[in-house]
Amino acid sequence: QVQLVESGGGLVQAGGSLRLACAASGRTFSMYGVGWFRQAPGKEYEFVATINWSATYTVYADSVKGRFTMSRDNAKNTVYLPMNSLKPDDTAVYYCAARTSAAYTFRRSEYDYWGQGTQVTVSS
Repeated sequence: QVQLVESGGGLVQAGGSLRLACAASGRTFSMYGVGWFRQAPGKEYEFVATINWSATYTVYADSVKGRFTMSRDNAKNTVYLPMNSLKPDDTAVYYCAARTSAAYTFRRSEYDYWGQGTQVTVSS
């Protein structure tokens, strides 16, 4: 069993930065693919970024490419999502998810564990 706890959300002005973190329990987390998703009010979940177990592969949604950079520190069982040049459209609850596979995926249905989410609000 893996538990995920997101942190780092908050209120920021457009153009600002935040760094999200996702801390995991469970010694097998280092072997799992991890993803970030977000959900804005009244909208569907949206894929943001994903990384494989060894951090050799990362994939980003077009909407965040060049602004967000996903990384992981397996020794700390933590995944990070620094977010730069934030826009009001980035406002959402951000969720970390892990899957019992070493590979990455952008498909929400392929993740087995989810965190509670952290709110990111970008003001214009």
